[in-house]
Amino acid sequence: MATFSELGINEELLKSISKMGFEEATPIQAQTIPLALQKRDVIGQAQTGTGKTAAFGIPLIEKIDVKNQAIQGIVIAPTRELAIQVSEELNKIGHFNRASILPIYGGQDINRQIRALKKFPQIIVGTPGRLIDHINRKTIRLQNVHTVVLDEADEMLNMGFIEDIESILSTVPEERQTLLFSATMPGPIQRIAERFMKNPEIVKVKSKEVTVPNIEQYYVETQEKKKFDVLTRLLDIHSPELAIIFGRTKRRVDELSEALTLRGYAAEGIHGDLSQAKRISVLRKFKEGSIEILVATDVAARGLDISGVTHVYNFDIPQDPESYVHRVGRTGRAGKHGIAITFVTPREVGQLKHVERTTKRNMERLVPPTLDEALEGQQKVTIEKLLATIENENISYYKRAAEELLEEHESVSVVAAAIKMMTKEPDKTPIQLTEERPVVSKRDKGRSGGGDRNRSGGYRGGGDRNRSGGGGGRSHGGGTGGGGSRGSRPPAGKRRAPRKQESRP
Repeated sequence: MATFSELGINEELLKSISKMGFEEATPIQAQTIPLALQKRDVIGQAQTGTGKTAAFGIPLIEKIDVKNQAIQGIVIAPTRELAIQVSEELNKIGHFNRASILPIYGGQDINRQIRALKKFPQIIVGTPGRLIDHINRKTIRLQNVHTVVLDEADEMLNMGFIEDIESILSTVPEERQTLLFSATMPGPIQRIAERFMKNPEIVKVKSKEVTVPNIEQYYVETQEKKKFDVLTRLLDIHSPELAIIFGRTKRRVDELSEALTLRGYAAEGIHGDLSQAKRISVLRKFKEGSIEILVATDVAARGLDISGVTHVYNFDIPQDPESYVHRVGRTGRAGKHGIAITFVTPREVGQLKHVERTTKRNMERLVPPTLDEALEGQQKVTIEKLLATIENENISYYKRAAEELLEEHESVSVVAAAIKMMTKEPDKTPIQLTEERPVVSKRDKGRSGGGDRNRSGGYRGGGDRNRSGGGGGRSHGGGTGGGGSRGSRPPAGKRRAPRKQESRP
């Protein structure tokens, strides 16, 4: 493994990289940085979590002339969250170079962005739509750009941004360097490379394991109409500190967050239709722990950097394995333990197998928990709280009242009453969710006719721009987790003993 000092990077960048705690370059960095420093066009094919931002960020910042106030580099990213995340990473990389970096994205006041542009940023990190808006207003001029980065190009294809990207690239000087990064290389992305890149070097990094061993992965097979009750029982058993529940559409996220709130869970949802102020407010509450469940579409959760997520629930199975990898990677971070559970209907078993083949991990089958098991899970939470209070709190003021109670009532009855009062019993409030179309694997699509065509010509099983009035999450996500043998109950803090279960067909 190469060190950064061996890659020909200047001293200021090496100081920044050291300050960030990086020592050795990842494979994508070790192969891309030397080529990019030679001003070669590069196509980098690698999964998320492989260090792509530094792979293009280090050579990009190396080339910036800090005395020149013109825009010299642009990074095009599919979502506002990713644009913000990339901008923050570039600021860290360029800490000692003093390069000026500005994120530009939809949902933020455009007049505020115009004022920021007058402060002469040298690198723009932007989403396609908002970049086009500024180019048309002539508030962004790209005639001095020498480096263009397309980050997560396949996601921009999925979201229908190919025409916007072509329009942006047509305004940048032909004598430039282009760096394109994508987890997959579908035909339209290859055609963009052929049209806008000059003899690109291809750097292909394939992870030995797509999944992360410290994430336990499970699936629950159940009917669509029973999914919500199964979800709430699992929440009662697990009592997650912080959990993310993924829904396929905006309508699904809205209905799920409302239904969870109705049943007494501290939950809120985020998706692409929320204002930026609302999204920031929800994420702040989630990070602070005032809400314990975040319900999100893939696009809304893209680029989220939230530590402490203990559980990920795929209420709707993702439309592709890459989205599964992204979703599950929201948990099990920084070496911590994580749990990921995916719900599948009988018609979606083929898609589940497709995900397992791609990620090279088998998910362990869970038997849907009963109401009694959900209640037992909540009782355990209550008992843990009581024991913690005994060990850590001053309860001497309450002992006299306790002694008086015990004079009149049997001790077990008193403790049982206390546990009952403190236990959140499973709520049976009726919930009606709008059914979503099942996701079928690519192998099955020809037979089932599943999916709608999107703007870029590919099939989508029901994303943000569906016709049912609810919308949904454009497909996105993060890195993933472990596996295991099939046939067990879900872990509730401590692992439960497995129950034998027949293998799925």
